[in-house]
Amino acid sequence: MTAVSGSDGHLRCAWAVSSAEYEAYHDNEWGRPVTGDAALFERISLEAFQSGLSWITILRKRENFRAAFAGFDPDGVAAFDDDDVARLLGDAGIVRNRAKILATVANARALLALPAGATLEGILDAHRPPPQAAPKSLTDVPAVVPESVALAKELKSRGFRFVGPTTAYAMQQATGYVNDHLASCWVRDSSP
Repeated sequence: MTAVSGSDGHLRCAWAVSSAEYEAYHDNEWGRPVTGDAALFERISLEAFQSGLSWITILRKRENFRAAFAGFDPDGVAAFDDDDVARLLGDAGIVRNRAKILATVANARALLALPAGATLEGILDAHRPPPQAAPKSLTDVPAVVPESVALAKELKSRGFRFVGPTTAYAMQQATGYVNDHLASCWVRDSSP
């Protein structure tokens, strides 16, 4: 699919026009640079929760996720215990998947265990895919690239969970480490 007209007449990546939430996310967040380990921790957590689900489910529950996971403060989440896991499993406002909840807690702990001077932002930057020609259609957008395979491998070696190559690439796309807006998408050239 090529870019299609959104509610305001702007051409957008085809996945972004089925709801107001998608349009806002696409226009204001997806592919825009995200910096800082706390912000990146939120994104890696949400990408992991999205695995196997539609992204709109996660977008619609995002504020609930933030409330349930202490604003994705890595220190706060790393301190979660069995009572917190039980609380999260009972929270209908989030995706109640034990493996993903435990992975989020483990990922906060892995983030805090990075060696002095190492950051999640630095790890992502070290695996940034090289610039590519703008995709013309969604079929030109890969699900995995060699850099996302290497990123997933490094994250797993550092104790992160639920970060396979596809999730790693989705995070690279979402956080501006790669620009996969279609060539005809109005956001493509407005992305920093």
